[in-house]
Amino acid sequence: MREELERIREWADAKIQGGEEPPWAWYQYMKLKETLDAILGGMAAVVTPTESSLQSAPRQGGHLRLVASTYPQDTAQPHHAGPSSIPLPM
Repeated sequence: MREELERIREWADAKIQGGEEPPWAWYQYMKLKETLDAILGGMAAVVTPTESSLQSAPRQGGHLRLVASTYPQDTAQPHHAGPSSIPLPM
């Protein structure tokens, strides 16, 4: 995948350097080149874990567990349901 993206970037760069493209196309090639640079840069920043690093890091607790709540559900203070003191538009 990386090689294909680099090849497309070189193609877009050749189109930009050629000077034969209309301004609107030149702008699109520049956007394509910048996007490819961002994607390739992101790919270079991602480190894929190797099997040795996966084996060296033990998994902690393999499953999710349900935890009981220690707070009762009816501890919230009731709110006053009377008329509002905020003037409403008529």
